[in-house]
Amino acid sequence: MVIDFNKNNDGLVPAIIQDATTKNILMLGFMNEEAYQKTIDAKLVTFFSRTKNRLWTKGEESGNVLHLVDIKIDCDNDTLLISANPKGPTCHKGTDTCWAENNEQNFGFLTHLENTITDRIQNADAQKSYVASLFAKGINKIAQKVGEEAVEVVIEAKDNNDELFLNESADLLFHYLMLLQAKGFKLNDVVEVLRNREK
Repeated sequence: MVIDFNKNNDGLVPAIIQDATTKNILMLGFMNEEAYQKTIDAKLVTFFSRTKNRLWTKGEESGNVLHLVDIKIDCDNDTLLISANPKGPTCHKGTDTCWAENNEQNFGFLTHLENTITDRIQNADAQKSYVASLFAKGINKIAQKVGEEAVEVVIEAKDNNDELFLNESADLLFHYLMLLQAKGFKLNDVVEVLRNREK
């Protein structure tokens, strides 16, 4: 890896820190060549602190270190993307990220859909919301609906109508997300089981 430490005439390159698991951005720091090498050698993310004017290993005082997983360089060879596993909050103010965001697993639209389901369960009128009305009927009805949708997916998988297959698959996933919440879980709980099986 060739890093252009001299591009900005200060010997520093920006280092974006990303959680290796959640893919959330945790912080931005700066590295000189010595900080980069120390990060590689110690497997702990180390920066050059412009305010302290010295090398600074993240968490050297608080214990909230960043365990190195991987380093990538951008197309101009002057910015690093560092994947790390954080131990504790990353920000010196005690938050998970330097943008005061929670460092939680996010599955994009599926997380949005889970949040919508939660909102409908908690706030919607059961007469107006399909989700709320199904939840009002209890877990047996929700589980039955998942079973029905699974059978429909299998049936459509044997046909050649891709549109019907995808629509039934969407119905199954939607109802499965509902069933997870009825049992007190979220998609991330299932992902954790799969992740642990991979180890």
